[in-house]
Amino acid sequence: MICQKFYVILLHWEFLYVIAALNLPYPVSPWRFKLVCAPLNTTDNSFPSPAGIPKNASALGGGYEAVFETNFNASSTYVSELSKTIFHCCFGNDQGKNCSMLAGNTEGKTLASMAKALIFHQLGVNWDIECWMKGDLTLLICHMEPLKSPFKNYDSKVHLFYDLPEVIGDLPLAPLKDTFQTVQCNCSVRECDCHVPVPRDKLNHSLLMYLEMTSAGVTFQSPLMSVQPMLVVKPDPPLGLHMEITDDGNLKISWDSPTVALFPLQYQVKYSENSTVIREATEAVSAPSLLLHSLLPGSSYEVQVRTKRLDGSGVWSDWSLPQVFTTQDVMYFPPKILTSVGSNASFHCIYKNENQIISSKQIVWWMNLAEKIPEIQYSAVNDHVSKVTFSNLKATRPRGKFAYDAVYCCSGQGCHHRYAELYVIDVNINISCETDGYLTKMTCRWSPSTIQSLVGSTVQLRYHRSSLYCSDSPSIHPASEPQNCILQRDGFYECVFQPIFLLSGYTMWIRINHSLGSLESPPTCVLPDSVVKPLPPSSVKAEITINTGLLKISWEKPVFPENNLQFQIRYGLNGKEIQWKMHEVFDAKSKSASLPVLDLCAVYVAQVRCRRLDGLGYWSNWSRPAYTLVMDVKVPMRGPEFWRIMNGDITKRERNVTLLWKPLMKNDSLCSVRRYVVQHRTAHNGTWSEDAGDQTNLTFLWAEQAHTVTVLAINSIGASPANFNLTFSWPMSKVSAVQSLSAYPLSSSCVILSWILSPGDYNLIYLVIEWKNLNEDDGMKWLRIPSNVKKYYIHDNFIPIEKYQFSLYPVFLEGVGKPKIINGFTQDDMDKQQNDAGLYVIVPIIISSCVLLLGTLLISHQRMKKLFWEDVPNPKNCSWAQGLNFQKVTFQVF
Repeated sequence: MICQKFYVILLHWEFLYVIAALNLPYPVSPWRFKLVCAPLNTTDNSFPSPAGIPKNASALGGGYEAVFETNFNASSTYVSELSKTIFHCCFGNDQGKNCSMLAGNTEGKTLASMAKALIFHQLGVNWDIECWMKGDLTLLICHMEPLKSPFKNYDSKVHLFYDLPEVIGDLPLAPLKDTFQTVQCNCSVRECDCHVPVPRDKLNHSLLMYLEMTSAGVTFQSPLMSVQPMLVVKPDPPLGLHMEITDDGNLKISWDSPTVALFPLQYQVKYSENSTVIREATEAVSAPSLLLHSLLPGSSYEVQVRTKRLDGSGVWSDWSLPQVFTTQDVMYFPPKILTSVGSNASFHCIYKNENQIISSKQIVWWMNLAEKIPEIQYSAVNDHVSKVTFSNLKATRPRGKFAYDAVYCCSGQGCHHRYAELYVIDVNINISCETDGYLTKMTCRWSPSTIQSLVGSTVQLRYHRSSLYCSDSPSIHPASEPQNCILQRDGFYECVFQPIFLLSGYTMWIRINHSLGSLESPPTCVLPDSVVKPLPPSSVKAEITINTGLLKISWEKPVFPENNLQFQIRYGLNGKEIQWKMHEVFDAKSKSASLPVLDLCAVYVAQVRCRRLDGLGYWSNWSRPAYTLVMDVKVPMRGPEFWRIMNGDITKRERNVTLLWKPLMKNDSLCSVRRYVVQHRTAHNGTWSEDAGDQTNLTFLWAEQAHTVTVLAINSIGASPANFNLTFSWPMSKVSAVQSLSAYPLSSSCVILSWILSPGDYNLIYLVIEWKNLNEDDGMKWLRIPSNVKKYYIHDNFIPIEKYQFSLYPVFLEGVGKPKIINGFTQDDMDKQQNDAGLYVIVPIIISSCVLLLGTLLISHQRMKKLFWEDVPNPKNCSWAQGLNFQKVTFQVF
């Protein structure tokens, strides 16, 4: 035994001696290996000292010198001319045993492992390293974890030097150090990751690399390593892990390959049953699925999958995310069946009740818990599996949100709440086709209304073209082709065949694809040369003519057919529900129409269709909708009216001012406002502007004696030429121009304000009324009124029991004056003011009453006239007038 170990050690040493002599790099394996760095005085007597190693051991390496120390752990050491401590790095285990080292010199400088320091004589550093190629074949990743280190890892810096020679297969024996490129590794407290980009065309080349670690002034350098990226690929984990019960009662585990897989893969599955024992598939599988037999009811299965190259090279991927599948106490297989009208279907069932599986002979079947299925349709597959069969099925009638029939498997004691689902679909779908005006394509339409209850289904039109005409009894041909169909807004699918053969018969049917299976509709045959439908007009445009105010719609007539065409236009305001207006154009040469519209600043949508002028054929489809663009006609007519809110202490010289304005209407903005700009003018700071965007307020600091602001409205053409100015002046804010202010409530929705201005020679521009509810924080409201008004009616919701504050501000050219403020309504002369104000209400009421009275008199007069001058002379209506001749009757007046 001792002799055998000695020979193994001797062979291992001889191998290291040979590869050191040949200056070969260390081959990187697709699994973890260790990098061991030890100080000079570290000794290990595990191996005998090599003897007879020449100084120039490799003639093939171009005379590169390899220096070895007495001990094996001192291999690949470069001793500089200066006396410094050298740390040894090699590949091996934690104790440095079996330490593999490959060294060689290039241009007199070593590529061997070395570390230089003036301290740390008794220290050692071990790294756990693993390298792999990323699944998308773009990066080589080397992951490093320190197993033993006296240094603080966050102080470490790791660099990876690499070279990718233009050689496939074997490497040159002595690469030049100057050809190496450097990448800095990303290090955290416990790990480092080095990313090396690898071109796609060099995946089969051998990559040379070595690591250099620096920490606390000490540098460690690994031996030279080599790796072929294509042999260490680590694929991405599989995706879309899915489990289902098969018709045989087995659990089928399926998954999708990684998104990037340029080579065949093998897979490995591990699963646990009821979270107790974790089992792993003994053999890897090449197909993306696996069957688990002996599935038990009331069990839970947790499954994960990983993948690797099929040829065995590379690294296993990470395990996929775990997927859990739970079987119920009552198992149906299949749990759902999709079939068509007139077909047959069967269900199987295993029933578990209180940890005991019921015998198949004791199982009964029910439909929707309302109808017991006859026992003649039962059959026992084995002792625990019961089967029920349905023949000549009819279409399922949806019941509310349920689009299936519920099939229950029951024991003698009752039915479990779980059930199987039976979908029976009517696949009789009508397909109608039309040929376009070019006679080059055929458009077929069909409605999926009969299968809309089947949620999660997809439909596909398939067809087979015969050489000539249609057969008397079309049938589904095995050599069929799919046709792309697009669902339209009207709920119909539309399929286009192009090019077409006008006299060939197209046999078509609809294939319904669902996770439960596929169904096919009865086939129908269509001859393209049956009807011709013109193409819709093209290049349809809609625009608003600004000068004339008309909606102009233009189009290009289709090239075919060459017959004269008539056109029909529908247009309306764009919205969710468009109110279409129709316009007919019978002039075959016309290519446009101008229609009057009311709103020039609105978006209109228009469509055009055509048909032959002689009335043959069909109307074309509506063209693609054309929309008008809301474009600005001119710059805004004026800027917005605005006012301000003062914040801060009135005794201080700096106050925050918030400007408020109302958005411009369409008639003033012509037709939109993109943004508002506030211009400031002061004596010291000059003029500047602030962009308020689409906001309707802006706050600034009033710090100077006089500050003038202007709000401009800007659209795509330019800024408003006429704007309102407002000047804030400390001297003018003390000018009191309002002598008195009174507020009288007329109703809960109207208050009249009256005031008297003080006499003075002021350039009064306008007045501003403010009012607010003192008991609520609903904000201030304001109105701008002319300066010559002495009385104003405010229309708002006023609560009689609430207290309101009214303010009247005089606005001069030089600035805003001192306001007159009152809290509450005025009590003095209330009756007089109400009488005066009531005059404006009573007079219209009196006039309306007079008009109503006059109308009543006129109506009464007409009725009296009809009664006395039409009915009275008629003997048939008056008994006393019978026999009298009213032409001869005379009246005496007393």
